Amino acid sequence: MRPNIITEAGIPTRLNQWWSSIPFITSGVVLICGAIYLLCLLIGYDSYAEICFLPSAVASRFQVYRFYTSVLFHGSLLHVLFNMLALVPLGTELERIMGSVRLLFLMFLLATTNAILHLTIAFLVAYNPLHPVPYLVDECSIGFSGVIFSMIVIETSLSGVQSRSVFGLFNVPAKWYAWILLVLFQFLASNVSLLGHLCGILSGFAYTYGLFNYLLPGPSFYSKIEGLSALSVCVRRPGFILCTGGTTYGQLPTYSNTSAAPSALINGNFLRNLSSWMPNRQTPTAQEGEDPRFPGRARTLGSAGAEPAAREANENLHARLLDNTTPSDPLTNSQHTVANTVRADATVTADQVVDTFDEELKKLVGMGFEKTQAEVALAAADGDPNVAVEILMSQQG
Repeated sequence: MRPNIITEAGIPTRLNQWWSSIPFITSGVVLICGAIYLLCLLIGYDSYAEICFLPSAVASRFQVYRFYTSVLFHGSLLHVLFNMLALVPLGTELERIMGSVRLLFLMFLLATTNAILHLTIAFLVAYNPLHPVPYLVDECSIGFSGVIFSMIVIETSLSGVQSRSVFGLFNVPAKWYAWILLVLFQFLASNVSLLGHLCGILSGFAYTYGLFNYLLPGPSFYSKIEGLSALSVCVRRPGFILCTGGTTYGQLPTYSNTSAAPSALINGNFLRNLSSWMPNRQTPTAQEGEDPRFPGRARTLGSAGAEPAAREANENLHARLLDNTTPSDPLTNSQHTVANTVRADATVTADQVVDTFDEELKKLVGMGFEKTQAEVALAAADGDPNVAVEILMSQQG
């Protein structure tokens, strides 16, 4: 039998396949953080006290820029490497669910709220009359891990699973997952900001409980951003995912369900084990458009086997949409995509989607598959039962 073509490819090809599976914003954050670290390394910049999150400097000199510079800078190669490897699976799943612009806004919101919580708690603890701990206001913190902890909480809440795997070694209840990671990192790593990670967890829970709902803009805000002519180059990128549903130009390979997963980059399970503490994608589909925290309007990408059918469906959709478009229409291609996707989505009621999903789910359960796994596989396959069966069979194999 001829070996799998992926196993025959060289490491550069596998690396390129893995990188092309990462959506636009997630890959952009990885590039920015990596480029900043390399630039600091090349020019010998090590004055982290000027850009880190330092509560005393923020309060006394109102240096609000530290809210964001502290997130983008990292102190060592291992620091930036581990944070970015942790971000990739989390950011990929959330970006596919939320859309690129919505995820970017979420990262900005989490960075801001994490910093405000950090500042507040640091001063409350440092100057409390019972047992003051003054060093907290002079603690210098940098790195993206605070936002990552927030994203862990959000994705765990979104998935609805009952347990999570910690480093692939043991399972813990999902509600304690982030807290156990917080404790483990304090014991396993040195020079770790306990308060920075704690504030990330608190912000994540605040988001999932709806405490930030009044800060979240409506769908029209994201549509206007995607329709800006100045951003048309970004919107046309294959990895850009519209908040109104689907990628714009081209289809991303599936990150978590194909044989081109990160572990295929290097023989063995190094990268898989390194990122095994990150949640796997489980996307509920029955509540699309109902919750501003978890809109679910960006299309969840199916496995590689679904790509031909998806491309055919997209071609048919484009053909229908062209009938409603005149040559003199001043809208750009990206704006047509946004507007027409909204019109196409409006023709399908939520009840019809739920009924179809439930029927296909019952068929999969009748075939002998476990209900929870079948529901997750069907959601990942965009409701296509054939693709869902392939996913379930690959998981069992």
